[in-house]
Amino acid sequence: MQSKLVTINAPSGAGKTSITHYLLEKVPPLTFSVSAATRKARSGEVNGRDYYFMSVDEFRKKIQNNEFLEWEMVYESKYYGTLRSEIERLWSDDKIPLLDIDVKGAIHVQQQYPDNSLSIFIEPPSIKELHKRLLSRGTETEESLQTRINKAEYELSFMHHFDKVIVNDDLQEACDEAEKMVMKFLGVK
Repeated sequence: MQSKLVTINAPSGAGKTSITHYLLEKVPPLTFSVSAATRKARSGEVNGRDYYFMSVDEFRKKIQNNEFLEWEMVYESKYYGTLRSEIERLWSDDKIPLLDIDVKGAIHVQQQYPDNSLSIFIEPPSIKELHKRLLSRGTETEESLQTRINKAEYELSFMHHFDKVIVNDDLQEACDEAEKMVMKFLGVK
């Protein structure tokens, strides 16, 4: 029997990180799968806990060595990916990886594990609300904000590829819905 995994997918600002943290607290077998990234750590982020931060050259070398389950150049020279060794480490500890990843990355994972993965897409209530959420972070320039909005519109076109879609209009309701979906997938009452 193959081990299971869960992906949480969404445009930036839709709430996937909040829902991921909620699921990790409420569903004990789930364990966060730490992704690799070439971006700089934000305030409070820790290497190996939030991401495996690495240089572009190091990331590209791992691509060449087929060390990623999935990877994408999400923004120009900003790579993100899931290391195969991370998933294998979690499975060997009898954990269920929870991947908080890019939409395209999630599609790659689904293709590799069609029978033992659950993919959940978190949809923002509207592009206007997404813009408001991203702006409230205080981390975006006007240019980077517009880049994220354009990417969000593109990512929304892939919703139909996912097993489940949750509209995050109310965070608590979205969290509860995600928890029910995951529990059913895992066969937990």
